[in-house]
Amino acid sequence: MRKVIVLTASFVLGTAAAGLGLASEDLAKKSGCMGCHDINTKKAGPSFKDIAKKHKGKADAEANLTKALAEGKKHPPVKASDADRAALVKWVLSQ
Repeated sequence: MRKVIVLTASFVLGTAAAGLGLASEDLAKKSGCMGCHDINTKKAGPSFKDIAKKHKGKADAEANLTKALAEGKKHPPVKASDADRAALVKWVLSQ
């Protein structure tokens, strides 16, 4: 019985995590990010995986990228809510 509960919990958590990943990719599409970026391949801008690699281990990466997307100084401003921009940055950094 315990094994069934653990397997069920693992499935539910895994499915939820996969859903969050898809939701973030959908959010990136909706926000216009995919016009210049791709998850794996460089387009007009770097791939999301390259961005994540560049910022890996930097404690201030999330705050700096979120600010850059909001202000539009080194990147065109992303017309999305603060919560959506934060979700996009977390998703990109998780690649």
